[in-house]
Amino acid sequence: MKEWFTSSTESLMAILLTAIGIYFALVVLTRISGKRSFSKLSSFDFAMTVAIGSVMATVMVSKSVSLLDGIVGLIAIYAIQMIVAFARRMKPIQQLMDNKPTLLMKDGEVIEGSLEKCKVTASDLKAKLREANVIQLSEVKAVVFESTGDISVLHGSDDKEIDDWIMDF
Repeated sequence: MKEWFTSSTESLMAILLTAIGIYFALVVLTRISGKRSFSKLSSFDFAMTVAIGSVMATVMVSKSVSLLDGIVGLIAIYAIQMIVAFARRMKPIQQLMDNKPTLLMKDGEVIEGSLEKCKVTASDLKAKLREANVIQLSEVKAVVFESTGDISVLHGSDDKEIDDWIMDF
């Protein structure tokens, strides 16, 4: 237990240099692969972000994983992400990888079955409506539980309709 509160200068320098090295590798790989690397467009993108964080943390504080091992791990994660991003252009792969959005409200009416299906509570929904500055349910055209887990609120005046293209799930 005594080791929890002590560290050597050599150990701290190793962590610092490894952090700089893995951070530099992350920046270079992100520049190569593009902004998509940290997007939340799909559950796969979220998994990639978590995996990158895990590799970085492990490399920085684990004595059993070298900087080179970590860089190779990051390269593998980025390569998989780029391959999957390309493969998702094909409809069957996209259907396999992506969750479908779910309609939670339509024309000011809550769709109860959808709330239960998505495990969203009425208070979660109310919070999102308030966040979107909705002051009357009649303003709400649609509320969508996105494939990323975000909730989108589409609202406006009665004379405006939502384009079909936007609601095409």
